[in-house]
Amino acid sequence: MYLPFRAPGRPIALVGLMGVGKTTVGRRLAIRLKRAFVDADDAVAEAAGRPVPDIFSDFGEAAFRDGERKVIARLVEEPEPLVLALGGGAFVDPDTRALLKAKAVTIWLKADLDTLMERVGRKPGERPLLNAPDPRAVMERLMASRESAYAEADIAVSSETGSHDATVEKVLAALAEREAQAR
Repeated sequence: MYLPFRAPGRPIALVGLMGVGKTTVGRRLAIRLKRAFVDADDAVAEAAGRPVPDIFSDFGEAAFRDGERKVIARLVEEPEPLVLALGGGAFVDPDTRALLKAKAVTIWLKADLDTLMERVGRKPGERPLLNAPDPRAVMERLMASRESAYAEADIAVSSETGSHDATVEKVLAALAEREAQAR
């Protein structure tokens, strides 16, 4: 058993590759911490007035990342700290990463390639970066290229085995441990 996390006044940002469970775990974590939950991709889509895949196809990834950075900067300044699930590439952006490291507690949710491919395969067409002839090769490339950025998160938690609730428990334990070490 762990000491309960007392939820200091900083947002909690979940980072990691697509399919790792950031949105599902984030929603459940927010309930446990009695905080609002925001999925950054949903917030970007709302701000742009169009779905994320359309932003990618109409304007490209660079334009999406620019809008994403602006939305995240606004969200971390909300008066009540929230739980924020980031898109897979958000934390890779150096400016977004620096902002989050300064303003939030960042948690890297990790999973192996097979787990990620099984999960993203449940919703084909919803992952613009995987709309390729060999989605597994794309995911392998993303894992390799993004790992060093994700490793800069404050906390790393495996989400590859067990239920989403089990992952929430691991996150809460890691947050409580971090808080205890800060005292």
